[in-house]
Amino acid sequence: QKTLNQCRSYNICFHHLLLLNIKQSLREGNSLLQECNRAHEWFRGMNRRQRIVMAVIIGGSLIYIILTQTLLVFSSPPGEPTEPEFRKTCSSVLQKISKNKVVEEDKSLPVIYVVTPTYRRPEMVAELTRLGQTLTMVPRVHWIVAEDSNTCTASVQNILERLGLPYTHIASPMPEVYRKERYVPRGVSNRRASLEWVREYGEDTGILYFLDDDNAIDIRLFEEMRTTKKVSMWPVGLIGEYTVSSPVVKDGKVVAFYDGWPAGRKFQVDMAGFAVNMGFLKSQAAKQEKVQAAKQDKKHPKVTMPYIAGHEEDGFLKSLNMGISDIEVKAEGCTQILVWHTQTIWNPSHALWLDKHQTDNIKKLTDNMRHLGMIK
Repeated sequence: QKTLNQCRSYNICFHHLLLLNIKQSLREGNSLLQECNRAHEWFRGMNRRQRIVMAVIIGGSLIYIILTQTLLVFSSPPGEPTEPEFRKTCSSVLQKISKNKVVEEDKSLPVIYVVTPTYRRPEMVAELTRLGQTLTMVPRVHWIVAEDSNTCTASVQNILERLGLPYTHIASPMPEVYRKERYVPRGVSNRRASLEWVREYGEDTGILYFLDDDNAIDIRLFEEMRTTKKVSMWPVGLIGEYTVSSPVVKDGKVVAFYDGWPAGRKFQVDMAGFAVNMGFLKSQAAKQEKVQAAKQDKKHPKVTMPYIAGHEEDGFLKSLNMGISDIEVKAEGCTQILVWHTQTIWNPSHALWLDKHQTDNIKKLTDNMRHLGMIK
């Protein structure tokens, strides 16, 4: 408390304290106090004009940060859909296939339900091919690929059939009202549809994991998450201002989060940074629905993911009615990075002139590229 009070007496520290987590500042009291003392001496050495300019800069920064954070946290998004969301399960295969034969897997292993939202773009097939081939190296995986579309794409279906993984292919377009938002909540409709599917068909002993098509993952992480009892977490690399998003762990327990974008979130994690036990998810969902029925309140919170860009993970985890004490720590005490938020360079879709190539291979090549969504 002494450290915090000392800092409050120095105007130059206001901006610094606003940017830092207050609890972290208290734990780092000695170093912060020294920094404040140096800043205070520097401030005292200014002339009157310099102090006025500095005060204007600090005041403007404070106002800007407060306004932007308020808009992010308290702005009013459209909320839950007012109309039923479109869902279409195009195909589903529950067994692993290799060379047209069923592959027997160890059924004592919990199934990992990997949910991957995707949408049509030139990079889509490349992303799904890379990720899918990684999943073929993991036993007892069921891949749920959900497209932001009214129909399922043939090229995605071909990938799923060729890889031979147990899979479910879903079409689940985002409701149009959310496409008008300044920050579009991409992938939410797909994950919500996948949540409905796993709640109905998923095994209670299984594990739910959200893995986007632009992620890269070390297959060792799958074996770590397979033992999840409620909710497990680990670091995600190549994301945000800190280049990592991770739980803060002390004595084997999560005590806070290390993330470059707090934004009022209780659980400051990336989508690829946690897994949920299916039995726990189903039990929490049943409890929420029981309360909802008893209160006859359709607005009562339920286990789902909100259509709020940047708050999808936090909203979903809070809907599970869990606390930080429920989190299980993985990846060697959250000291190792086993999944990365990589991003493929955007490639615009071009229209090609092929008048001179109607009789050679380029005609067929570009037809196939068009089928894959790579060109117009």
